[in-house]
Amino acid sequence: MEEKDIPAIEHPNDAIVRVTRAAICGSDLHLYHGMMPDTRVGHTFGHEFIGEVHRVGPSVQNLQLGDRVMVPFNVFCGTCYFCARGLYSNCHNVNPNATAVGGIYGYSHTCGGYDGGQAEYVRVPFADVGPAVIPEWMDDDDAVLCTDALPTGYFGAQLGDIAEGDVVVVYGAGPVGLFAARSAWLMGAGRVIVVDHLDYRLEKAREFAHAEPISFTEHADVVRHLKHLTDGLGADVVIDAVGAEADGNLLQHVTSAKLKLQGGSPVALNWAIDTVRKGGTVSVIGAYGPLFSAVKFGDAMNKGLTLRMNQCPVKRQWPRLFEHIRNGYFKPSDVITHHVPLEHIAEGYHMFSAKLDNCIKPIVVPTAAA
Repeated sequence: MEEKDIPAIEHPNDAIVRVTRAAICGSDLHLYHGMMPDTRVGHTFGHEFIGEVHRVGPSVQNLQLGDRVMVPFNVFCGTCYFCARGLYSNCHNVNPNATAVGGIYGYSHTCGGYDGGQAEYVRVPFADVGPAVIPEWMDDDDAVLCTDALPTGYFGAQLGDIAEGDVVVVYGAGPVGLFAARSAWLMGAGRVIVVDHLDYRLEKAREFAHAEPISFTEHADVVRHLKHLTDGLGADVVIDAVGAEADGNLLQHVTSAKLKLQGGSPVALNWAIDTVRKGGTVSVIGAYGPLFSAVKFGDAMNKGLTLRMNQCPVKRQWPRLFEHIRNGYFKPSDVITHHVPLEHIAEGYHMFSAKLDNCIKPIVVPTAAA
């Protein structure tokens, strides 16, 4: 923690938002553990946040002072080739440091160098494009989960192109995996299985996502077990909601998380490729770094798999998700386990990283919100 100046308006379409809720995300742990290159000293983390509009630039038309706003984790211009096609996470105008991903708040200079929302105030560029006023009926804890975790999980199920009756396997029972599993039912899945190794997260998968929980530590070969459960064929759709820090293979974990020789430990992704049936679909929403990763691409090719992946274009998901929340299909805050004061965020990161106190999703409450 350190004191920084309140951000200034740098462009006529900027807004300054006083943060009322932020969150620590599983992908923040990739920064915390040094998995993302070009994470500079002094960079403010946090890509999940909501707040009140504190200041606006002279050209901002859609926001007023005092508005309660939710801010998607994507920074995007709204007008480039990719934004015009709804690919807000691949905006061409907001990140000079990458040809792949667009801008992401609080996620290193690899993703544009935008300071994030684990702070009292945050600068929001393109304020007429990204943020939206929070509906009056939606509470803050639900709203903050609409800035990344819920849309990303829902997007993961969308990418799976789930057909009625499909068997869907989700690797990872963190918040995104839980939302992906629950979303799979909305899209017609006939069976949903969630794989993890932490008992409390698997119990949450059973309770919140109504899924069959499987601990990979209880099976010598979890892929073989899943094949056995699916008549030897494999699942129709597999969703990787784990990403760069997958456990399950010591060599992969050491070469990626410890030695930084890979852009992530692709254990879950390789298990997904092995688990899905021939001709099936693998959806990847777990975050990986830009470095090479030893993925079993030959197997994917020879099995005729469809691989679909991206950072979620959050704002594209909001209209449908708001209806689902209002109709009671989702109560996003059900996955929240802890509220952490901003001044204790170091302890919050330690608790989340070390999986202490059955922590699934910690919400950060800045001092300015008190």
